[in-house]
Amino acid sequence: MFEKILVPLDGSEYSWRALEKAVQVSRRFGGKITLIHVYPDSIFFEEMRKSGEDILAVGEKRAKTEGVEVESLLLAGHPVEEILRTSREGYFDLIILGSRGVSRIKELLIGSVTSGVTKHAPCSVLVAK
Repeated sequence: MFEKILVPLDGSEYSWRALEKAVQVSRRFGGKITLIHVYPDSIFFEEMRKSGEDILAVGEKRAKTEGVEVESLLLAGHPVEEILRTSREGYFDLIILGSRGVSRIKELLIGSVTSGVTKHAPCSVLVAK
């Protein structure tokens, strides 16, 4: 049912909660988790890439400790676009991502990754709070 699970990680408490849910789902359905971290292409490219590598390494360790098959993707670009593209091209069954406590006004002004992914995802989405 949920054989391929995509989990965006940004290092926030909410993304770690999403990983915990993904581990539970993966163990129940025998699925494989793919962790993804997307960092903006900016003048701080190298610092952001390194931070993303560190986040993914922690995520992989947590999943492997639970006996779950896991792989990681580190991409530069716009988070919503890259998560959606990856979910489509990888034929994922489920995306599990964290919810942030973004205020309604801020969400209307700049949007959020969670909102963008849930609105346009080609598969089911579980939002961990």
